[in-house]
Amino acid sequence: MRRVAIINYGMGNLRSVANAIEAVGGLPTIVDRPADVASAEAVILPGVGAFGEAMNRLASQGWPEALQQHAHEAKRPFLGICLGMQLLATRGTEFGEHTGLGWLPGTVTRLDRAGGIRVPHIGWNEVVVKRSDGLLAPLKSLATCYFVHSFAFEPTDESLVSGVTEYGGTHFVSAVERDNVFGVQFHPEKSQKHGLAILKRFLEM
Repeated sequence: MRRVAIINYGMGNLRSVANAIEAVGGLPTIVDRPADVASAEAVILPGVGAFGEAMNRLASQGWPEALQQHAHEAKRPFLGICLGMQLLATRGTEFGEHTGLGWLPGTVTRLDRAGGIRVPHIGWNEVVVKRSDGLLAPLKSLATCYFVHSFAFEPTDESLVSGVTEYGGTHFVSAVERDNVFGVQFHPEKSQKHGLAILKRFLEM
């Protein structure tokens, strides 16, 4: 069983992620210390809340260095969920401008309210798969997943995009990846069979 560290920095739905990892055959551990990342075969960074506050918490608790070592030096699988995906960006614009982890170039911006769409975007929506060989491969071309967010990641490099979603006429990136680093804007732990298929694929990659 693959050992999966789920990062606890005070801003994530940890137990439901752990339960989902168990359901697909992983061995999850919720970790509170950066040192605990070293023994993990894979890492998940969940997140619910504001970009700037999340980055401040990660930095003050010493997480960026441990996560960098895991993902970029050891080249082990890393998955950011919801806010965790957004933190991979160069910068975020929620309540001012904030520096992100900078692993994937791009900016996190508020969803466009054009057309009168409701923000935050909450509920089930379709994810169109853009990469048949990546994290979303088990979904073939289309999946239905559960979202809760007001901001979205806009990568500067189109090759990073593995999934997109349309919401009220607005299109946004709902999944990104590069090598062993993956991010999904939706919540796979709440997305039933499609979400579990994605998490199982993550453990296998």
